[in-house]
Amino acid sequence: MRLFERSREANTLAKAFDACSAGIGQFVIITGGPGSGKSELVHDTLKTVGEVGATVLLATALPSRTEQPLSIFKQLLRDAEVSCATLEQLASTHPGWYQGNTRDKGANAEQDRPDSVSDRAVALAADAATAALLELADERPLVIAVDDAHLMDDDSLSALLSLLHRIRKKRILVVCVSWEQSGIRGPIVHRQLIRQPHERVRVAPLTEDGVSALLSQHAGRPVPRETSDAYHRATGGNPMLVHALLDDSTRFGSEPGSPVASSAYRQAVLSCLGGTSPAHTHICAAIAMLGDFASARAVALVTGEPLTTALEAVSVLNSVGLLADYVFRHPAAADAVLHELPDKDLARLNVEAARLLYQAGAPERDVAALLLAADRVVPPWGAKVLRGAADHALGADNVRESMSYLRLALRDHTDEHDRHRLLAALGRAAWRVNPAAAEASLAQLRRAVFDDCLDADDAATVLRHMLWQGEDSEQVARAIGALSGPARSGEDNQSIAEVEFIRQWFYGVPGVRHPGGHGGDDGAGTDGPDGGPATGPAIREPGLMGLSPKLAQLIAGASDEVVAAVVQSLQGLQLDRMKPELVAMSLLAIAHTDRTATAAEVCETLLAYVERRKATTWHALLTAVRAEIALLQGDIETAEAKSAQALDMMHTRGWGVLIGLPLGTAVFANTALGRHDRAAELLERELPDAVFRTVFGVQYLRARGHHYLATDRAFAGLSDFETCGRLMRDANAELHKGIPWRVDLAEANLRIGRTKTAREWAQAQVEVGGSRPSSRARGVALRLLAQMSRPNMRTSLLHEAIDLLRASGDRRELAVAFSDLSATHYELGDYARARLVARHAGQVEAAGPVESPAGGSAVGSRLIALEHLGLPEEPGTAMLLTDAECRVAGLAALGYSNREISRRIHVTMSTVEQHLTRVYRKLKVASRADLPSKMLEHRIPTLSDHFSSGGTSASALSGG
Repeated sequence: MRLFERSREANTLAKAFDACSAGIGQFVIITGGPGSGKSELVHDTLKTVGEVGATVLLATALPSRTEQPLSIFKQLLRDAEVSCATLEQLASTHPGWYQGNTRDKGANAEQDRPDSVSDRAVALAADAATAALLELADERPLVIAVDDAHLMDDDSLSALLSLLHRIRKKRILVVCVSWEQSGIRGPIVHRQLIRQPHERVRVAPLTEDGVSALLSQHAGRPVPRETSDAYHRATGGNPMLVHALLDDSTRFGSEPGSPVASSAYRQAVLSCLGGTSPAHTHICAAIAMLGDFASARAVALVTGEPLTTALEAVSVLNSVGLLADYVFRHPAAADAVLHELPDKDLARLNVEAARLLYQAGAPERDVAALLLAADRVVPPWGAKVLRGAADHALGADNVRESMSYLRLALRDHTDEHDRHRLLAALGRAAWRVNPAAAEASLAQLRRAVFDDCLDADDAATVLRHMLWQGEDSEQVARAIGALSGPARSGEDNQSIAEVEFIRQWFYGVPGVRHPGGHGGDDGAGTDGPDGGPATGPAIREPGLMGLSPKLAQLIAGASDEVVAAVVQSLQGLQLDRMKPELVAMSLLAIAHTDRTATAAEVCETLLAYVERRKATTWHALLTAVRAEIALLQGDIETAEAKSAQALDMMHTRGWGVLIGLPLGTAVFANTALGRHDRAAELLERELPDAVFRTVFGVQYLRARGHHYLATDRAFAGLSDFETCGRLMRDANAELHKGIPWRVDLAEANLRIGRTKTAREWAQAQVEVGGSRPSSRARGVALRLLAQMSRPNMRTSLLHEAIDLLRASGDRRELAVAFSDLSATHYELGDYARARLVARHAGQVEAAGPVESPAGGSAVGSRLIALEHLGLPEEPGTAMLLTDAECRVAGLAALGYSNREISRRIHVTMSTVEQHLTRVYRKLKVASRADLPSKMLEHRIPTLSDHFSSGGTSASALSGG
């Protein structure tokens, strides 16, 4: 190790050697903390004087030899290869007396001198050893160095003092390297030595300039000042720590940058503490545990050491460069100290530190961390502290830390009620990252739910988990009925009512049928269309508060005000207070009210939030919802990507019955993209049977059925769709209006040639009413009815279908409807209008990839026929019409009447007529029939007519 900022100290030693060489004996005491460079300074001096002919002897005192008489002189004489008859005689007569390899019991071992060795014998040996050393100085200068002199045994100290009295006129230089604040034997030895005439050399830590010089020498060029200052702050200028930190930071050959602490630094920290007493190590560990609460009094109480010892230790640790007051200069130093302590000592100190912090009113998380480190619960307050810290950790998204606190609190807890609460809290924490992991704790509470032994929130947690995992829904419903009632508070009833709301509207399970009550059966059959609408379960559950009543209103009938209220609630999402099922339900409900763009925007915002909060379960569920929204928008690529991402976030057991949501979407999307092998691979996954008792199983079967249709297995698809009908008969009847299973049956029957049955199912879907009729389902049904109608009847059906599909935001189905309308006009011989409609279809397709249900372009195949029309494609003249005129002309060219145009663009009939008059004049046409060809001829733009609108934005709805 190259020395820096040690020239003054080296000069003092050089002058002492010069005086020694002139026959004037010298004694130099070098002091400084561990790692300060004392030993390096001495070794450098010994090397120099040895090169000029001096005899150099070096001995090192060790903690293990403090009870071994004359151990220092034994080393010196061996180093000089001088035989001392008296010492040899003692060694042969009493083996192990001062040899460290025989009875070494450590620094504090009480190793008594053998009874047969008298004090006089030791004194004779000391005199003989001293005389032997004095004789060496007759030939040439003698330099004797004793490192760690504060650890000398008493007999060596006495002999050394005797030697110092006899060197006044001898060519002898004695150098003792000591640490006056060591806390072991230092003060006693030090007081004896400083009474002798001596020169004092104090080795101080390096300054900022010294650290800069050290780093620059290592790098071979000047290092930035901020870099050297960072090293100085981390080490206090202790050379050993600086070198260790430099070794760690440059171990891969890089130049010095920001200090990085690793193994070399940790070893250096332990080496610095190695020269201190065990009490100092314990005090250092206590400071690490107490953190901001560390003080001399606090560490004394934790360790049981006297206050003076604590004050001395803090002073030592500051001088060493480990501490700056009561704060570790580098956190790795604290870790190194704690990891070095024996487990028993570490646990004891952690318990005492936790007790002290608790009494001082420290934050629960600080106290709990110490209890966790000790692996103990201190009665009577330990369990309460751990529970509070677990809640705080969960709020800070440290789920595993929260679970660790709860498990420790549970281990020694015997009170049944408190144990129930801890198990429920542990289940909620585990559920956030993996619902399957919650099973271990929540399963223990099922009996307590039915015995009404749980708080309402905890009971709701268990019941929601049972639904998630596909437990008996009827059993859950009975428990909900038993737990509700006037005896409970409004808040308790809110928790239970939310579970029932989720059971019916998220999982699609109807309310329990009571004698004389009305069921949820709407007569859905499988051999023909259902027999008519029916009344679903009540959606305005008593006691619902917060998001739930707003969502109930949205389900009952959407309006901008209701949607805005739901959006506002979602934008204020708090993970600990809002149920993920309600959030997912809200987003899907918004999407099914023809506001897919709003649903997508809010969902993306929530996804970013839950990803920051590291809530894996939330993230997976919302990603699956986002995939479903993309599917409703006709954005197949996004639907496929998001559903695949969701499936990768949790395994099947973690998803529970909800696996049907992302899996069904993924199958739908891959089928639409023509990736039939991938869809088939997804369908090979094993699903729990309970999935098919929920709406998620229905969606999965629908996806599988469409895969069968696309791969020419129409009868297999029809079977799946018929199964869907049977399942929907037992489901929440209101969901019939949002799930287009009748359209599926119509399409499958049409594929196998049962046109009459197909028409009946499509008509049944068109006639579905109630609170949540689906524009998308109705639009697709009308498109299918058009396929089964005569050409002259198709256009009106397709116009209505296009209006509904445009409102729903489904670009894919809208493009298919436009292409059907184009083909219809072509079949009727209206080629110009056919081409104009095809252009509309192309604009929709250009907004994103659009695929037909059987794979391949939905529009491209229809456009092939239009290639034979021979209509001009050259660019038209300059813009002729205003934006409003373009919209009116475009709708008129598509075949809409003036009244229909008036209703669609919300203007008066008179305004439509005025626009058309100006259009006719500008395009030089005499009638409506000439409009399509003229618009194609002049390339009139129609982009102002937004075909892929998905509703108002979320920011607009919420007033942003």
